[in-house]
Amino acid sequence: METAVAKTPEKRQVVFLTILLLLWEAGSEAIRYSMPEETESGYLVANLAKDLGLRVGELATRGARIHHRGNKELLKLDAETGNLLLREKPDREVLCGVTDPCVLHFQLILENPVQFFQTDLQITDINDHAPEFPHREMLLKIQEIAQPGTVFPLKAAQDSDIGSNAVQNYTVSPNLHFHVVTQSRADGRKYPELVLDRALDREEEPELTLILTAVDGGSPPKSGTTIVHIEVVDINDNAPQFVQSLYEVQVPENSPLDAVVLTVSARDLDAGIHGNVAYSLFQGGEVSQPFVIDDVTGEIRLKRILDFEATPYYNMDIVATDSGGLSGKCSVAIQVVDVNDNAPKLTISSLTTSIPENAPEAVVAVFSVSDPDSGDNGRMVCSIQNDLPFVLKPTFENYYSLVAEGPLDRESRAEYNITITVTDMGTPRLTTQHTITVQVSDINDNAPAFTQTSYTLFVQENNSPALHIGTISATDSDSGSNAHITYSLLPTHDPQLALDSLISINADNGQLFALRALDYEALQTFEFHVGATDQGSPALSSQALVRVLVLDANDNAPFVLYPLQNASAPCTELLPRAAEPGYLVTKVVAVDRDSGQNAWLSFQLLKATEPGLFSVWAHNGEVRTSRLLSERDAPKHRLLLLVKDNGDPPRSASVTLHVLLVDGFSQPYLPLPEVARDLVQDEDVLTLYLVIALASVSSIFLLSVLLFVGVRLCRRARAASLGGCSVPEGHFPGHLVDVSGAGTLAQSYQYEVCLTGDSGNTDFKFFNPIIPSSLFQNP
Repeated sequence: METAVAKTPEKRQVVFLTILLLLWEAGSEAIRYSMPEETESGYLVANLAKDLGLRVGELATRGARIHHRGNKELLKLDAETGNLLLREKPDREVLCGVTDPCVLHFQLILENPVQFFQTDLQITDINDHAPEFPHREMLLKIQEIAQPGTVFPLKAAQDSDIGSNAVQNYTVSPNLHFHVVTQSRADGRKYPELVLDRALDREEEPELTLILTAVDGGSPPKSGTTIVHIEVVDINDNAPQFVQSLYEVQVPENSPLDAVVLTVSARDLDAGIHGNVAYSLFQGGEVSQPFVIDDVTGEIRLKRILDFEATPYYNMDIVATDSGGLSGKCSVAIQVVDVNDNAPKLTISSLTTSIPENAPEAVVAVFSVSDPDSGDNGRMVCSIQNDLPFVLKPTFENYYSLVAEGPLDRESRAEYNITITVTDMGTPRLTTQHTITVQVSDINDNAPAFTQTSYTLFVQENNSPALHIGTISATDSDSGSNAHITYSLLPTHDPQLALDSLISINADNGQLFALRALDYEALQTFEFHVGATDQGSPALSSQALVRVLVLDANDNAPFVLYPLQNASAPCTELLPRAAEPGYLVTKVVAVDRDSGQNAWLSFQLLKATEPGLFSVWAHNGEVRTSRLLSERDAPKHRLLLLVKDNGDPPRSASVTLHVLLVDGFSQPYLPLPEVARDLVQDEDVLTLYLVIALASVSSIFLLSVLLFVGVRLCRRARAASLGGCSVPEGHFPGHLVDVSGAGTLAQSYQYEVCLTGDSGNTDFKFFNPIIPSSLFQNP
């Protein structure tokens, strides 16, 4: 849609004109500041907040910034304090050249709402350049017949300064023949003329040397000098004269190099060599001018490309000199004609590439357009596509705002590509396009959702620290920061579970790590919750349950509970010689802290004193006899058993059993002489003390039993005298031994003893224990 008046609907035209009038009324009066050139950087130019009547800090909150409109970024704004500071040292000659006054235009742009202020900074000249002549020496040929009062033009000195700091006066070294007169051109620049005071005599003085000094008007003044060599020549009484004293010509700025701009012509009435005329550039200076003149034909040609935007016109002087030294002068005024060689320039001052979907009339961009061409070549029309919900609003001096017509809907369209087209009115028309991509940002209306409501992770125990055990994942249907998810561990309600020392989570990708090695025997399973939170405002979150199952590893060897292997004395099992095959000698009890097949134990007999006499049940550890005992069997046996689990690799433990053969449980346990000698040789003094102590305890126990039996007999005799006691008749058979499957008599037993009145011998009958033997078996 174009913003030109002829192509804009009537209603929109009224709105635009109203906005322009309001903005122009608010910012038509420019704020002007002035400062001298070469001022040091950091210089405080002014306080814009104070000058504009704004509060301290308002510039910062409204996003104030300085737009230089193609100028060098000379100023910087401290938005917090409102101070306008000098960014770098300015040089008026670089910034403005010969333009006077040197005024730089800047704009102060505020947002919320959009507001513009025009700021002008005038750079005043200081006397920082001395006059400088084009050449250190110049040659002037003067005929000896020249009359006093004759004027001879001299080349002027160049001074980059302007005004009073430019060249103001010329002087010449003291002499008898000449003085210098300072003349002014139409543009105010000064140039010298040498005036003859006294006639020359070539025979008397053929050459003269003068020092020409140019002095500027600065304080203090600066000067430059050149040496003027004067050669007195013979008579040449006619000076060249140009056909026109002023030549005016217009040259298009796109003229090719070496193109003929103008041909000047001068005539000399003298004959011979004195009538030959040579042309040269004079007052303009050969170096600074983009032109060159043919010294014979007088054709002025272009030696450097012209630029209307840099220099729109040139003034120079042409001198025609004959061989006798006489010269004539004319002026040439060249006007550079502008052509449409510059496309419009679009400068973005403020750009917002993302706007919320529910924001009405959001400002997307603030930009300015410019074209250095003049006339219709510099007039511009700005437009965007018609099918977009955006409009261009002109604001102030070629400034535009790109604004949304109303709230946008992200669900229908999340991105817009807006092409701003700027076209000038020149011939041919030049166009500049700039495309802005606008993202419609989402509001945070969706919470993260986990891919699963709960996660079950399996970890092998004895894992390495910082092991990655699994990953949780959540998605968010929002976009941008609203969809950026951060994962975290939620506090657990179990005071026994130190979750921070067990598990960590990567906040960015949801990876879970075990911080230390887990032990199945200490912790088999645990649960915790993880949270997923987006970065929206306000932030939304959700949570999921994570269950960690620790898998068992075969890291524990079997442990033998019975018989104890760390006792000071070996455990000895008693085996009656009358034991039947399959008699239970003892039972090896072992456990394994592992679980599953890692805790399945098997028992194996590795070594025995008498192979084939004993066997071990593989599954329960029972040690039984394999055959009947004989007299040839050794009285003492040593068995080495292996307890092995079913892990991979398997772990095992060994256990040693000592079995002593006895004739019966009533026979005291007395080792054979050779066995006793072996024990005495093997045991140390401490073991001997222990044996003595055990013998003493056994004696006391036996004495107690006898006393107990005597007391019981007395009670029975008293009872028999009163009512009688049923006593079996006949003698008790001797040497009766209980060979039931009860195994070693490691527990306390109760016995009943009956004595016959006519018996001369007292025999004990060993009955089965009142307490069942199964209660005393090793588990």
